Amino acid sequence: MKMLQPPTIAPPFAAYAHGVEVPAGARLVVTSGQLALRPDGSVPEGARAQADLCFANCAAILAQAGMTPADVIRINAFVTDRAHMPAYMAARDAWLAGVTRLPASTLVIVTGFTRAEFLVEVEVTAAAR
Repeated sequence: MKMLQPPTIAPPFAAYAHGVEVPAGARLVVTSGQLALRPDGSVPEGARAQADLCFANCAAILAQAGMTPADVIRINAFVTDRAHMPAYMAARDAWLAGVTRLPASTLVIVTGFTRAEFLVEVEVTAAAR
């Protein structure tokens, strides 16, 4: 995988790449959007705790395919309020700590999810040989 950072456009303002090139023959994993739902059905309070759990769920899916956060090429995330952005970004940065080739990333503010207590949803796409 190769990060794409054209010098003719403004650099990313956070820890992500403008694009990621995936070589031919790579295996792809695409997750569904992960909400902060624990196995017992409970939901943690607060955007940071929810984002951490969303990323943990994504990591579990990747692990089943033999992949890690280092294999992620794209993150799509959704939060219910602009005020949740710093907590989400802290969780994302913690999840990507030590990753040298950063993924492309998009964060969108939405009006809500299927249940009112959900504040964050995260989906990832990963590629590996």
